Amino acid sequence: MKSISLTEPSSNVIIGVDTHKHVHVAVAIDDAGQRLGEHRIPVDTVGYQDLERWARSWGRVSSFGIEGTGSYGVGLASFLRRQGLRVIEVNRGDRRARRSNGKSDTLDAELAARSVLAGTSSNVPKSADGLVEMIRQIKVARDNAQKERTSAIVTLKTVVVNAPQEIREQLDHLGDKALIERCAGFRLGKVEGATSSTKHTLRSLARRWVFLDHEIKEHDAILNDLTQGISPTLRDGFGIGPDTAAELLIVMGDNPDRVRNEACFAKLCGVAPIPASSGMTNRHRLAWNGHRQANAALYRTAIVRMQHHAPTKAYVARRTEEGLSKRDIIRCLKRFIAREAYGRIMVDFRARMAVLKAI
Repeated sequence: MKSISLTEPSSNVIIGVDTHKHVHVAVAIDDAGQRLGEHRIPVDTVGYQDLERWARSWGRVSSFGIEGTGSYGVGLASFLRRQGLRVIEVNRGDRRARRSNGKSDTLDAELAARSVLAGTSSNVPKSADGLVEMIRQIKVARDNAQKERTSAIVTLKTVVVNAPQEIREQLDHLGDKALIERCAGFRLGKVEGATSSTKHTLRSLARRWVFLDHEIKEHDAILNDLTQGISPTLRDGFGIGPDTAAELLIVMGDNPDRVRNEACFAKLCGVAPIPASSGMTNRHRLAWNGHRQANAALYRTAIVRMQHHAPTKAYVARRTEEGLSKRDIIRCLKRFIAREAYGRIMVDFRARMAVLKAI
């Protein structure tokens, strides 16, 4: 641990923290922007406690500006929040400023503190300590298993294409399900030729697909229970299943009140309209940033509603008559679904808060 103090204690302090895997670096400034000192801590509970004591030694701590509250800084942010301290999420500093002024952990920490002082950073990070964090972790495992399952079937089909003639003729006409069953049931003897080695490979890939498919179904069952438990109103929305609900809840976090309104939620999902005018053309497009998985979830819901939801089908017909393209109609639907999802999530959140207050 290393601490450098430059001035006497101040009455109002902002702490900036640059986070890393093993060491965090903090810099303290006062509300006039004067740099007070710097401090290094190990990434563990003892280090967090030491940082809190050091910060309070300067006076009243107004807030902590922390980089990486969703990765290396998640433990520190959670600890400080439990101590009743205000935590602000700080994005990575401007690259042009880094090229001009250089880069170091101390400079990054100081820039984090100054961005909070200037009001450039004001977002409250996700708390990452409740049911939504459980959903996020299960979703990580599910998405990884799904990628591996897709890779297994693609590789299996590639092996079939290049298999010996007698094997290819047996398998080439089969659908995915039948192909998996046939390959998983191959009986193997000693691997001593191209035919036997190909069967060995096909059986291995098929059984891997079956194992991953079973794992994905287990994850889906858990996600179904968790999303239904935390936000049944959201799940009641047409076309919003466990996977879509999970993505939208992950964006909101365990403390959805940090998202000020439905427009902010739409921006987080990348479906907020922004001006895209030029010359005589006056139009808008959706933002390209935001949570891409949530954006994809809204897209899937929009497609389902366009196919099976009577009010949405009527809306699509009306907007088509007005001259909108299918692409623009989907954009409008994604924005509408984001507004609806935000309202449903907040209904359930307020209900939970009311129950907790009544206890």
